[in-house]
Amino acid sequence: MRALGLDLGGKRIGVAVSDRDGRLATPADVLHRTGDRARDHRAVADLVVEWEAEVVVVGVPYSLDGGTGPAAEAMIAESRQLARALDVPVETHDERLTTVSAERRLREAGLDSRAQRKVVDQVAAAVLLQAWLDGRSEGSVS
Repeated sequence: MRALGLDLGGKRIGVAVSDRDGRLATPADVLHRTGDRARDHRAVADLVVEWEAEVVVVGVPYSLDGGTGPAAEAMIAESRQLARALDVPVETHDERLTTVSAERRLREAGLDSRAQRKVVDQVAAAVLLQAWLDGRSEGSVS
C-alpha cells in the first residue's frame, strides 16, 4: 500500500511517499502554503493522484507527555478538513521530534543550515511516515 506522509507547517508542507509495498518512506516534495487552505488541500489531492496513494498520514505534534496542545489541536483539525477534501483515508501519527531527527540526519549528511532549510520539511515527513509504516509492520506477521 502506497502512503503519502505530510508534515503540515505554517509556511510549508513536507511531503514523503512510501514504496508500493508500504515499507520504505522517501522524501518527495515541499509544498509552499498559499494562504488558502482549500487550495493547499487541492495540491495535496493532486499529489495523492500523482503518487497513487491509498492513505495519507498527517503528523501531529503531541506534547512530550502525550497531551494535545494548541499545535496538536490545529493539526488534528486540519487533518479532518483534509480528509473531507481527499478520496483516500487520512490518518494521524505522532510526530514528536521528527524535525529534530530530520535536522540531525541532514547535519550528519554534511548539509549546512541553508541547504537543510530547503529539504528539512520533506525529510521530517519521511521520518514521520517511516515511523507509521514501521508501526504497521510490527502489527503484522511476516
